[in-house]
Amino acid sequence: MIVMILERVPVSLRGELSRWLLEPRAGVFVGSIKSTVRTKLWERVCSGMKGGAGIMLYQTNNEQGFEIQFWGTTDRSVIDCDGLKLIQIPRAE
Repeated sequence: MIVMILERVPVSLRGELSRWLLEPRAGVFVGSIKSTVRTKLWERVCSGMKGGAGIMLYQTNNEQGFEIQFWGTTDRSVIDCDGLKLIQIPRAE
């Protein structure tokens, strides 16, 4: 299982991704693809964002059962806390 969340990316990139994954909401893609296809799609997404940002979550064999990757500038970041991935959200001032 894979989930990609894209922000501020070209419509053409979203269209290209919709060939491989479902887009239940604008910029949110979900599907089940092989790891080699996932890697190639993520490389394509990262090279075609043009100032946008993206998050990819996918199933893997670790404590949490998933891995997360970020690309571009997002308002959230990942913190590794003794092997567990936690999301850090900046405080509103």
